[in-house]
Amino acid sequence: MLKRLFAAKGMGAPCRPPSFESRESAMPTSGTFKTWYLVHKWTSLVCTVFLLLLCLTGLPLIFGEEIDHLLGDRVDPPDMPGFASSRTPMASLDGMVEAAKARRPDEFIRSVSQPRDMPDAWNVSMGLIPVAMESSARLTFDARTGELLLDRNLQQGVMYVITRLHVDLFTGPAGTLRGLAGMLFLGSMGLSFVVSIVSGAVVYGPYMRKLPFGTVRRERAPRLKWLDLHNLLGIVVVGWALVVGVTGVINTLARPMFSYWQSTELAAMTAPWRGKPAPTTFASLDRAVQAARAAEPTLKVATVVFPGQKNAGNHHFMVFMRGNTPLTLRLIKPVLIDAQTGEFTDKRDMPWYVTALRVSQPLHFGDYGGMPLQILWAVLDLITIVLLGSGLYLWWQKRQTSMELLWAEADPNHNVVLSATQRMAPR
Repeated sequence: MLKRLFAAKGMGAPCRPPSFESRESAMPTSGTFKTWYLVHKWTSLVCTVFLLLLCLTGLPLIFGEEIDHLLGDRVDPPDMPGFASSRTPMASLDGMVEAAKARRPDEFIRSVSQPRDMPDAWNVSMGLIPVAMESSARLTFDARTGELLLDRNLQQGVMYVITRLHVDLFTGPAGTLRGLAGMLFLGSMGLSFVVSIVSGAVVYGPYMRKLPFGTVRRERAPRLKWLDLHNLLGIVVVGWALVVGVTGVINTLARPMFSYWQSTELAAMTAPWRGKPAPTTFASLDRAVQAARAAEPTLKVATVVFPGQKNAGNHHFMVFMRGNTPLTLRLIKPVLIDAQTGEFTDKRDMPWYVTALRVSQPLHFGDYGGMPLQILWAVLDLITIVLLGSGLYLWWQKRQTSMELLWAEADPNHNVVLSATQRMAPR
C-alpha cells in the first residue's frame, strides 16, 4: 500500500522506516529542530550577501602576488649569478631613502621593509602626511645595487579596490573609527557565518548520515535535489569554512590588537623619552639596522619604522625582526634603536594575542603551502559561493513553508510524513 501511495505521488519507493528507538536517537526533537533551524536560517540570511562579497573578492586575493606581477605592480630583482650576498656589500639603505625622497619630495618616509619572498629587495613606504595612517606609495629597490625597480601608487588600481572591499567595505581610511567600524562589521558577518556552519551541521548532520555520501536525490522535486546538493557541499567545505571564517574574524581584530599593543608594551619601550624634544638629526639607517641585527643575530630585519610614526615615537627607529622558518617568518620581535646614536635601546617579545593574529593570517588566504594550497583554497572558495547561492535559493523557494514540512524534508527516512505535509503546505 505504501508503495502504491509513493508511486501515485511520483516519489519512488520509500526508505525503510527506522525503529522508534533508532529514530529518537538519530533525530532531534521537533522543538530542538525548530530552534536550531531558526538559528541556521537567520544567521545564514544575515551574512549570506556579505559572505558572497567576501568570497568573490577573496578569490583574486588568494593569488594577489601573482596578479600584481601580471599587472606590473610587483617586480622581482633580476638574477645576478655572479653576486654573492655573503661576501659582497649590499647597497646603502640611506641611499635608497634619499632616492625615494627625491622621487616623491612632497611625501614622507614611513618605513623600510624587506619582503619575505624577496631577500634581494627593499621597499620604502611613503605617506602623504608626516604621521600617515596608511601608505600612499611603495618604492621597490634592488638591495644589491640600490637601483629603483618600481614606484607604485598604493591607493589606486583594481587590487586596491578589491582589497578595500574585502577588508572594510570602503567605510574609511585605515586607523580611523569609520575604517575600524567597517572591519568589525565584516567580522560580525564572519562570526554569523561560523554560527551558521555549526547550526547547519546540527540540523542536517544526523539526517545526512542515513544517506550514502554524495547522494543527491535527482528524481525528487527540484528543491529537494538542491537541498541534498546544499548539504553535500556543506559537508565538503565545513572544515575549511570554519578555518577561514574563524581566521577572518580574528583578522578583523588586527587593528584593535595592534593598537592595544602600541599603547601598552610598545609605548612602555619609548616611555622614558616621552615629552622630550624631538631630535633634529638622525643616525644612519644602515647603522640602526646593524645594531638591530647585533641585538638579534638569529633573526632577519622585516620592517624599520621611522621616527615620528606611531610605533616608534619621536626618538627611535623601531626595527621589527622575524625568524627564518616558514612559521617564524610570520612572528615579529620589536627592537628599539636610538635615532640619534644608532645604538640598541630595548627589545621585547611579541605578546600571545599578536602571535595568534600573525599565525592565523596566512591560514585565511592559504599562504603556507605555495601554489598547490592556493589552488585548493580557490576551489573551496568557489564551492562555498555555490553553497551560499543554493542556500538563498532554498530559502526563497520555501519561505512560506510550515516548520513541520521542513522537519520532515530534512530527514530522508520521513517520506510518509513528507507526503502528508505536502498537502498542507501553502502553494
